[in-house]
Amino acid sequence: MDGYYFLEKFGLITVIFALSLVVAMYSTLAERKIAGFLQDRVGPNRAGWGGMLQPLADGVKMFLKEEIIPAESSKFLFIVGPSLAILTACIGSAVIPWGDTIVLFGRTVDLQVTDINVGVLYIFGVVSLGVYGIMIGGWASNNKYSLMGAIRAASQNISYEIAMGLSIIALLMMTGSLSLRDITNQQHGFWHEGWFSWNFFSQPLGFLIFLVCAFAETNRTPFDLPECETELVGGYHTEYSSMKLGFYLFSEYINMFVSSAVMSTLYFGGYNYPGMDWVMEHAGPTWGPLVGVAALLGKIFFFIFFFMWVRWTVPRFRYDQLMNLGWKVLIPLAIANIVATGLWMTVKATYF
Repeated sequence: MDGYYFLEKFGLITVIFALSLVVAMYSTLAERKIAGFLQDRVGPNRAGWGGMLQPLADGVKMFLKEEIIPAESSKFLFIVGPSLAILTACIGSAVIPWGDTIVLFGRTVDLQVTDINVGVLYIFGVVSLGVYGIMIGGWASNNKYSLMGAIRAASQNISYEIAMGLSIIALLMMTGSLSLRDITNQQHGFWHEGWFSWNFFSQPLGFLIFLVCAFAETNRTPFDLPECETELVGGYHTEYSSMKLGFYLFSEYINMFVSSAVMSTLYFGGYNYPGMDWVMEHAGPTWGPLVGVAALLGKIFFFIFFFMWVRWTVPRFRYDQLMNLGWKVLIPLAIANIVATGLWMTVKATYF
């Protein structure tokens, strides 16, 4: 481990951080464009060609807006809330393998910030901390609507994290590893030993449960009860303005980006794709892995589009429906999936 190692990691962290911000920034434009398409209208089209500069205009507007801190709020926690939300959103991508090892300037560079053997637990830990940013912001605002949004966020997070964790247990039983790199390598290519190698084909129910819980964890419609405009004005960020509001909005889109990356890695092969071995053989050790990075980004962008498509298609749940789905449907289904997976693995080990 030399000085170049730390330089490589610093460069990789910088690229991933910049990518997260750019994707979050242009997700706001994509959301409005997709909404416009589904509602038979144009969407933003004034700032730049086709509205391409609209996210920059929105960012400048956020920076230049007046900074307002309510007189009756807890001022320190009022600032800590959005700061914690954006921090936890950004650090979740540290354990995601963005590509295979690449040869650059004669050095082998691993396209992953860190490969820890409990990567899945790290993701869940970061996700669990993220709700504290919402809870602190809602409570510190000293606003009844904000407090109600914070309480909803806490109870929603508790409800759906259980089902999400149980859905992952069945996957971990089959992979035998908590490392995201190991899980990705086990899904090499697309076809392995006469069977589809991606975990989606062996755990379709687990993926469906994880997907629904991901909507709830990111506070996306139809599970956006913590910021329900029709009931709570704006929920936990009602009293926020300027870049503190921007941090909350940005953290939601970054969480959506990271959630899409995690789903792509756990269930859809990560940077693996059909014909990967042929491409790696002909493209070489430098350009070959970059095709895998592009494949992973393509899967991520598809899931981001899916998040947005659902938002403008499915109506918002009532709060009792949200709780019933989490506790009475998803958790029993996840437990049944664990039992079915265990039985299948026992039969397979005994008779095959």
